Amino acid sequence: MQNPTKYYGKELEYLEKVLKSETWTATEGSWNNVLEREFAKKFNAKYAVAFNSGTSTLHAALEAVGVRAGDEVISPALSVIMNTTSTIHANAIPVYADVDPETFNIDPEDVRRKITPRTKAIQTVSLYGLSPDMDPIMEIAREHDIAVIEDNAQCFLGTYKGRPVGTLGDIASYSFENSKHMSCGEGGIIITDDEEYAMMCRKVGGHGFQNLRAEEGRVKLNKDGFQNPEYKRVNELGWNYRLSEFSAAISLAQLESLEKKVDYRVKTSNMFLDAIKSTGCDYLVPQKVPEGYEHTYWSVGVVYEGLESIGVTWRDFRKEYVRQGGDGIYGACSVAYLEPLVSERKFVRRLPQIYENVRYEKGLCPVSEELQSKLMQFKNNYRSLELAEQKAAALERTILHFKGVK
Repeated sequence: MQNPTKYYGKELEYLEKVLKSETWTATEGSWNNVLEREFAKKFNAKYAVAFNSGTSTLHAALEAVGVRAGDEVISPALSVIMNTTSTIHANAIPVYADVDPETFNIDPEDVRRKITPRTKAIQTVSLYGLSPDMDPIMEIAREHDIAVIEDNAQCFLGTYKGRPVGTLGDIASYSFENSKHMSCGEGGIIITDDEEYAMMCRKVGGHGFQNLRAEEGRVKLNKDGFQNPEYKRVNELGWNYRLSEFSAAISLAQLESLEKKVDYRVKTSNMFLDAIKSTGCDYLVPQKVPEGYEHTYWSVGVVYEGLESIGVTWRDFRKEYVRQGGDGIYGACSVAYLEPLVSERKFVRRLPQIYENVRYEKGLCPVSEELQSKLMQFKNNYRSLELAEQKAAALERTILHFKGVK
């Protein structure tokens, strides 16, 4: 079976149409508009706004929900740095919550402990394609009048207790980066049911033009008004986070086959999970999927307990997997506050008056720190099922190679 995770449908056809139209920008073209409408429909949302990355989406969402200088934003410590940098770009203070040791996702009880009068937003992350436990997080947020932003860069079409992931918080962010379930190379989108949030996201991503609307990003439709020398264009602070028409066209084609892409990743992921199960391996512990959740597997995440169980280090297990025909194992990204940007306080120079007394120390989120050193991620977006089968078989051979070693 051919891998549908790259281009599989009408990408080339749509690109040619954009090229021939000579309307290549989101301010005038129609492809962004169609992408947003169809994405909102598929994800059961009232509004969608396209962006040039899944990082600019996070920044725009924070601005839209009213995060301002000196506010605090809670995010999981075990996540990519973009949750931190988007918070800093909003001139807010990152606050880190620890994670559940079995699901690897943000721990609602630690979120509750980290709430202060300055907390303005919570960023949840659906790590590796699995939703966090959203009900208690939403309960905490409503108690304290805090906005919740779902970072679903790694989770397309997942479900939480039967409800679509992306419809649980106030705004949801998605990434179209090259490794994601659907991709245009670089891009992203937000969805929300709140008209004001959608309009503010659009203005943040579109230079703050005042004629932008929740459902409309084309600012040059009315040329009589736009070309008037007396026309005042900008009423909000914004950036150029717009998605090009080329990227929107590719994204639309990708969206049309999204179910196939997700199904493919789930199928290939199960090959790796079956290799672990069939060999009786107890030192590769897969990410727990609670009852009622649907995991969409951006990657296959497992905790490696091999050092304690069979006396083999993480690196030596990876080395043997490569020798057996595997193509490597990815480690987890560093715990965010241990990245040099944060640990060496390089962000302080941005606004010393806000960040002067902000410090993060090792040991802040102990579960995240321990997990991070043990996590393994197995790639699942191979170009064919046959190749995925070969890599899963390499994992099985690796486990059998170490069988009985202690």
